Amino acid sequence: MSKLDLDAAGTPGERSLTRRAAGRLRGWGGVAAMAAACGLTAALTLVPLSQGTGLGASAVSGASGAVPAKADTCKDPEASLTPSTADGPAIAAIKARGKLIVGVDQNSYRWGYRNPASKTLEGFDIDLARAIAADILGSPDAVIFRAIPTNQRIAALESEKVDLVVRTMTITCKRIEQVAFSTAYFQVGQQVLAPKESTVTGYNKTLSGKRVCSGEGTTAYEALVKESFGATFKDEDDGGKGDKDVYTVPNQLDCLVRLQMGEVDAVVTDNALAAGQAAQDPAVELKGRPFTTEYYGIAAKLGKDDLVRRVNQVLVEYRQGAWKQAYTKWLSADLPGIAGPPAPKYRSS
Repeated sequence: MSKLDLDAAGTPGERSLTRRAAGRLRGWGGVAAMAAACGLTAALTLVPLSQGTGLGASAVSGASGAVPAKADTCKDPEASLTPSTADGPAIAAIKARGKLIVGVDQNSYRWGYRNPASKTLEGFDIDLARAIAADILGSPDAVIFRAIPTNQRIAALESEKVDLVVRTMTITCKRIEQVAFSTAYFQVGQQVLAPKESTVTGYNKTLSGKRVCSGEGTTAYEALVKESFGATFKDEDDGGKGDKDVYTVPNQLDCLVRLQMGEVDAVVTDNALAAGQAAQDPAVELKGRPFTTEYYGIAAKLGKDDLVRRVNQVLVEYRQGAWKQAYTKWLSADLPGIAGPPAPKYRSS
């Protein structure tokens, strides 16, 4: 059985972890805190949110096509391929299957999360994924969602477990060597999340001596590597057998759980994600101001140029109205003041 086919309930050990976590989450937002603990288990089990047949690797490897920019010469990673409605091998494979397979989050409030009442996936990224499915296959329901942790987004594309990743994924020079990105669909920045009564005031010297959590393989972790202000942010034997995933965690929402359990003092993450977490838990808040400017993009496997161009065409139309509707519905209450999506940038070749 693959990790993508594990049962939603988790292993007995994971259920025990959730019970222990839930027992310690007192005075931290009640139901929201318990939901976060459940989110930790869901992240560990890689729940397939919808299943179908024939979901192995695509028959098209996409080995040829775009040549990624090198990180040391990269100046404009947000520049993507020009839009097109033309079909190619990647689009043909999706149409033959009849479903678009998209890697998403199921724990990020307002972005991609499982609504406990309706038991369905909802959020800004989910709406965008459905719009792509509607364009390629004629129906917003012609999509299979697969939950993937933060640190497995690239691996899921490389192994062709998914066609696309629509999961608050920041476009960076390092990542464009590994995956192909669409044009940017949202602007964000790294920011600090901490309890309201905390002495931490932002990404500054007040982090000295504090325990700080970030997601593995995230731009937040990269920022802490460059400047931690004396904070503890890296696990012992990080990435090895002795890694306890306390400060660097596989799924970014796990940081909120660590914060609620008192195992860390602050979190560094995208302000868009942090705003959703603050909405879940009234005891925490964003501190200071964003200290980076970053952009989310939709990721595909390198070489699948026809798919990237098709997604960019969808985004051209999405920016004209549906983007604003989705922002108003999902994000404006917790992340106000955003007038519209970032303007697209395209490569000359």
